[in-house]
Amino acid sequence: MSANTKRTWLKEPLAILAEGSDGGVVVEGSRIVELVPAGTHPAGIAETVDCSRLVMIPGLINTHHHFYQTLTRAHPDAINKELFDWLKALYPVWGKALNRESFRLATRLALTELLMSGCTAASDHHYVFPAGLGDAMDIQVEEAERLGMRITLNRGSMDLSQKDGGLPPDSVVQTTEEILKDCERVIKAWHDPAEGSFNQVALAPCSPFSVTTELMKQTAKMAKSCDCRLHTHLGETHDEDAYCLEKFKCRPVDYLEETGWLADRTWLAHGIHFNDEEVERLGKAKVGICHCPTSNMVLASGICRTRELETAGVKVGLGVDGSASNDNSNMMEGVRHALMINRLKYGAAAVTHADALRWATEGSAACLGRTDIGRIAPGMQADIAFYGLDELRFSGAGDALAALVLCGAHRAEKVMTGGKWCLEEGLPLGVDIEKLRAEHGAIARKLAGAVT
Repeated sequence: MSANTKRTWLKEPLAILAEGSDGGVVVEGSRIVELVPAGTHPAGIAETVDCSRLVMIPGLINTHHHFYQTLTRAHPDAINKELFDWLKALYPVWGKALNRESFRLATRLALTELLMSGCTAASDHHYVFPAGLGDAMDIQVEEAERLGMRITLNRGSMDLSQKDGGLPPDSVVQTTEEILKDCERVIKAWHDPAEGSFNQVALAPCSPFSVTTELMKQTAKMAKSCDCRLHTHLGETHDEDAYCLEKFKCRPVDYLEETGWLADRTWLAHGIHFNDEEVERLGKAKVGICHCPTSNMVLASGICRTRELETAGVKVGLGVDGSASNDNSNMMEGVRHALMINRLKYGAAAVTHADALRWATEGSAACLGRTDIGRIAPGMQADIAFYGLDELRFSGAGDALAALVLCGAHRAEKVMTGGKWCLEEGLPLGVDIEKLRAEHGAIARKLAGAVT
């Protein structure tokens, strides 16, 4: 043990999502180094943290989000609409809304919300780059570092506007050349594939109805040569199926394969409307799917076939999706919604609270291609969320882990990322919540009437 690296015992939690560790865990540096059996005392401990009233789980991992959308929650022009109409209503607003100041505040607020819900790693899919926002990815790194969170930067993109048969207006798209050039820059600046990395990069053209086939093919080649991951929306609505059949003469999964994306470095947002044959193809390719239950319910998009996908070999993770289709950035709420919507589809005995928590931890880590986070085990990064059960909603709960999901935990009490505390007593360290709320809210109120 290094002379300046202390061993910290997170002692005897009320419950823990790790077998054989009722006595807690020992953290040394950035890693978990020991699981402590009940009734034993680990050696060489420099600090002990009493966790007897706390439930410990791996830090939640959000694999799909749109941070900038916190500025347009419950927007009057978009409520009560399904995806395509919802997008058409909001694209013009986003084009006017986003500048460096508003984007930074939107990112800060989304990350803060996630952290407060117990999230330690977030993957954001940013694809709107109006003039003056060329450093959006750099801003996201700064804001994640400020909070002590891990981030996967999805360098999103749109190069197919309405005049060329796409869905977004001309004002929010870039040229293919601009996109690929900045993708190279972002990878070089921020992609760190090493164990324990806090910053990684994925290439993320937005969707079949907003990007060209050439961009899809070029990003697949770049991701392979740079060893980074690929992400896009796919299989979200029947409208998308119809679009692909009309424009490409094939279904979305066929299009994925034709463009070089049907590979294990790819994870997809939503993945709802796949037939049996497509599910098998996705599983054979070891593709990942980010299940977004809350957004799917709000937009009435459908229910992801999580059970069939996992059986076929697909990696299933969890995401909150955009804060204007979820209207929230709370990962623990997403876990609860995942449990409920999947029980509605498969039955109460077929989907457990442990399944929903697994999707938000191990499953999400697998989607991001990470083997160092998502579990409480020796050698893993010490990314841990702690929840108290003192609120009235938990009174009477018999199973502490199940209570987090079934009783609706929505706020962590403590969060550790890489062995360092970044949230204590329910509040992120170094963030003025009231000031953030006031500044962000002032911008959002202006946007509510940005388009008439």
